[in-house]
Amino acid sequence: MHEPSRRQLLRTGVVAAGIGAIAGCLGGGGNGGDSRNGNPDDGTNETGAETEGESDDDTSDTDRKNRTDGTGGSDENEGGEDAGTRGDESDDAEDGGYSVTMEPVGEVEFEAIPETWLSYTGDYADMGVALGQGDGLSAVGVRARFGSHLYEELPGVSVEDDDLTELYQNGTGKEVFHELDADVHLIDPNFMVNRLQWSESDVEKIAQTVGPFVGNTIFSRVYDWHDYPHYTLYEAFETVAEVFGERERYEAFAAYHDEVLADVRGRLPEETPDVAVVYPADVPPESFYPYRIGEGTQSKHWTDLEVGDALADVTDAQAGGGEIDYETLLEIDPDALAIRLQGAVTPDYFEREIVSHLESHDVASRLRAVSEGRVVYGGLTYQGPIIHLFQLERAARDLYPDSFGGGQLFDRERVAGIVTGDA
Repeated sequence: MHEPSRRQLLRTGVVAAGIGAIAGCLGGGGNGGDSRNGNPDDGTNETGAETEGESDDDTSDTDRKNRTDGTGGSDENEGGEDAGTRGDESDDAEDGGYSVTMEPVGEVEFEAIPETWLSYTGDYADMGVALGQGDGLSAVGVRARFGSHLYEELPGVSVEDDDLTELYQNGTGKEVFHELDADVHLIDPNFMVNRLQWSESDVEKIAQTVGPFVGNTIFSRVYDWHDYPHYTLYEAFETVAEVFGERERYEAFAAYHDEVLADVRGRLPEETPDVAVVYPADVPPESFYPYRIGEGTQSKHWTDLEVGDALADVTDAQAGGGEIDYETLLEIDPDALAIRLQGAVTPDYFEREIVSHLESHDVASRLRAVSEGRVVYGGLTYQGPIIHLFQLERAARDLYPDSFGGGQLFDRERVAGIVTGDA
């Protein structure tokens, strides 16, 4: 009698959860009613010009420039909103079936732990790497938006970017999902529909014939189609740990995260600045896309540092807000200006292409943040547990040099040990 292969077993779980659950969870249609100009952080292009039929042109002039010159351009318990029912991963997932629950899909059944996987956004890719699953990662949306360069500081931890397929290839087609044949897709299916112009039937077909979708859009909370429970970074990370049967690694990261955050908050000054987080429309910048500091995980390093949002009265770019110029910034005159860029942004590149330009600009030079030396790197949009530690460290040192100086805020060896299992 023929015994089912591991892939067949996995797909049995997909059929059980994928179609029945996904069919009722997707919101919106093919374009999600979102026809506004794009922006650099939510699956649209860096320049704001949306490509016809596809709002995910991630290879902008800014990204290309950052990539070609090698520069690339919450609370301790991670409370947040109620994220629904936690997963039901069994203790013996290696030997039998188990289920994981995450909105919007709901319960997804697995007959075996996934070995191959992919993510569109770098936050979920970083979670998988943190859980020791880097070898199984086959693809991301755009490599330049995945901060894998930061792993170079972690002994024994690496992801070869050149080996990762980019899901965005002048659009995000279905064929590449079939070709990759991943066991699981760590992607919110509503992101595929509302941001990448897939249809509900496209998602259902991939879930049925390839592998399930498990994911929740966590980097931003401004999308009107996201009308189901939100997850904090560590709530989403816990669910991904259940997918891979890596509870112990998750708990080690969560404990160390709380330890690092307690140390950082214990050293914060009594008064913290109001920060304007922006993304340049071009480099050198003449205008910017504004980003509110909120509960989405893209802001976690800023909320951890207890800063105020200088753009509280400005419409977020991810919610349809347009570009703002230096005159608008001068009216706000933030205490600090955080310039977000994608890719491996070195201090030399940031000083040369961003800070020097602002200091010599007729209007920008009048900004208090510029004259007082508080123009700082804003970080990457997508951060999982590893990338967050690096971004928290850099932001703390840049904003509060007297409190944090040039020292490291977290132990690279300890983080690497969790990832590799040597801790």
